[in-house]
Amino acid sequence: MQRSSRARKQPLHAHHKSQTDLSAWRKGGTIDSEKSLQSHQSANDQKYDSQEESLEQALSYFEKVQDCVALKKQSVPQKHLDAVESTALKQGLPPEGFEILLNIVLSGKFADTVNTRLLKSLIPASVIPEDSVVKAVSWLCVSKCSGNIKLLFLKWLITMFDYIDHKEQLHALYGIFFSFLQDERLCPCICHLLYLLTRKEHVNPFRIRRLLELQARMGMQSYLQALLSLYKLFCPEQVTITLPGKMKTYFKNSDGPWKAAITAVRQRNQGPSSLSQTLFLGTAQPRSRKRKWNAQLVIPASSANTNNLEDDREKCFYLYSTNESFPLEQLHTFPQLLQNIHRLEFPSQMGSVLTNPLLLHYMNCVKDESIYLRLYYWMGQMLQEECTWCMVDNPYEEEFKSFLETVYKAECFLQEGFSACEEFLYKTLPLWDGFCCRSEVLRLLSWIPLSSFSDIKSYLYDPLAQLFFTSSIYFKCSVLESLKELLQNWLNCNAIQVDLESSSLNTTLSGLVNGVAELVRFVGWISTVGLRLENNSMLLLYFILDFYEIVCDMYLKYNLPLLIMLPAGIFYPALLSMDSVNLNQLCYIMYRTNLVAAKENELCKKKMLQFKFSDQTYQVYNQYIIAMVGCLWTSSAFQKDIHPQGLHMDDELLSKTAVKELRNSFNIVYHPAMMGYSIQFLQQICPDDTTFNFKLIKGKKWNWYLEYLYTQGLKGLKVFIESSISRVSQASCNKAGNAEA
Repeated sequence: MQRSSRARKQPLHAHHKSQTDLSAWRKGGTIDSEKSLQSHQSANDQKYDSQEESLEQALSYFEKVQDCVALKKQSVPQKHLDAVESTALKQGLPPEGFEILLNIVLSGKFADTVNTRLLKSLIPASVIPEDSVVKAVSWLCVSKCSGNIKLLFLKWLITMFDYIDHKEQLHALYGIFFSFLQDERLCPCICHLLYLLTRKEHVNPFRIRRLLELQARMGMQSYLQALLSLYKLFCPEQVTITLPGKMKTYFKNSDGPWKAAITAVRQRNQGPSSLSQTLFLGTAQPRSRKRKWNAQLVIPASSANTNNLEDDREKCFYLYSTNESFPLEQLHTFPQLLQNIHRLEFPSQMGSVLTNPLLLHYMNCVKDESIYLRLYYWMGQMLQEECTWCMVDNPYEEEFKSFLETVYKAECFLQEGFSACEEFLYKTLPLWDGFCCRSEVLRLLSWIPLSSFSDIKSYLYDPLAQLFFTSSIYFKCSVLESLKELLQNWLNCNAIQVDLESSSLNTTLSGLVNGVAELVRFVGWISTVGLRLENNSMLLLYFILDFYEIVCDMYLKYNLPLLIMLPAGIFYPALLSMDSVNLNQLCYIMYRTNLVAAKENELCKKKMLQFKFSDQTYQVYNQYIIAMVGCLWTSSAFQKDIHPQGLHMDDELLSKTAVKELRNSFNIVYHPAMMGYSIQFLQQICPDDTTFNFKLIKGKKWNWYLEYLYTQGLKGLKVFIESSISRVSQASCNKAGNAEA
């Protein structure tokens, strides 16, 4: 301690070339050349010079204090304490100041009121030197300070954990921290700190026995369970007891008074210029007030290592040739990841993982449960504390949006959702107004595991349905798009490659099929009601049919033994739609919903009794096919449609309508969605005829008209007609055979 103190006698401002000196810290390490700031330069210089001088004097005073000092109003200690507090809350403290102030706080030279104020002022402007923390822990061991200060210091250490430039010496102090578990008051914070520090080599039988003894004495405390769960992930053969499943919260929030202060410092340091963004906490990305929301993985290295490229190369060579852990600050390329994947150690700051593709690759390759457990805890805490619609007048909605967007991008990269995010959505959706962070929340919904849907009706379906029915058409379309992506993500990630000739199917497949069926039926229900509420909006219908384009491919494309037809409340509005896009979508869906192939498979594979399709599904399919062919081709929809909600009408009722060409009203020539094509076709074949006589489209011209429709991008209509109309289907086969010949 004394040697360190003597080594620091030189003035703080003497280190002109150091990035951590007060002058560079004040000026941001550079001079802003923008003309808009030059007019304020003189006043700002005077202001900052005064603050710098006051802080230097304060640090110098606290460094020289030897004996206990009483704090009195208008006294010298009070003046310097005010200077530290003022500077810390406005700009944060430079790295040099932490060792001095931590030594004062934990050495017991001042009363607890002063030490508390100093601890609350320990806000970093950039990073916190590891050496200062190590020396503070040494003071902690000699018990010069009170229990309240110890507890507050541990909370500060947990909050600032990710701002410490290195962690190796802290890892070496693991045993010392573990010894503090005997203090019941400090135990929750110590468990939290150990949770952040724990590596596999730290787990041993002695520590497991000690934790079990504490649990037997103190009961099933969440913080003890968290540490035991982490130990069990590292060494399952040593932790043989059964632990509860994942909890919503392992540790209480330790941010204390520093959270708001860090936010204020970040905002002041960033300002309107991008320069300050680069300086604050060593990243060129805007830092969030929490530990690492949208930060790049920045692991600070000492200037002795970063300023010498040759030393770096030699160090890299040495690391490649040994079994030591590979430092993450040197991980820049995918080949490096492949060569050192067995020697990487995940960072304690889990938030930085979300924006680092190489570490996300590592998570995909190395299924380390301890990583997911850490991420689960960190993300759960973050989402719970920062949810903008669960608190009043939260000014940080944009930052929360940015965080949710980062989580979503990480889920897309990993092709799976985070369990903490899933639980957050289930918990907060009933409170969501459908407006705050709308696009981010709906995107996160697309990664919820479908396998658990049978148990979450009250957590997902009910609140989502209430919002769907009471919101605008644009919100309805956004929800349907999100649910479509949910289904698509699940099918892509869990494409079931089932050998239909196998003797049996496991129950897991049955549960997944039931989950998908429940989702599709839910979408069918809200879509049917939504169309009624929005007067059969063509925009809403487009998003509904877009969802069912995925549904119709589940059996043939994804080998999922599930066939679900559109509800009649969707089918008939689409069949009678005024928009050719909707009609084309419906034709494609009916073409892809190939129950003929399903029936053949069912007849051939008698062993698939578990997934036998119901007769009602075939019956509805046949009714829809009759209605579509009757409308679009044979002009007999009103006579042959037999669906209970279909178009069948008595001749007497039809005669009362007094509509000419009633039978042809919905064929491919007269259909409201197709009439525009009919007019354009007539203009091409009969340019001089302005009467638009649709009766001319018959015989050979009917076939020409079909070819014309196919050239207009109506691929769905083409495949439906060729697959469902015998004459056209046969002609198409003959044409294909002639082309091959």
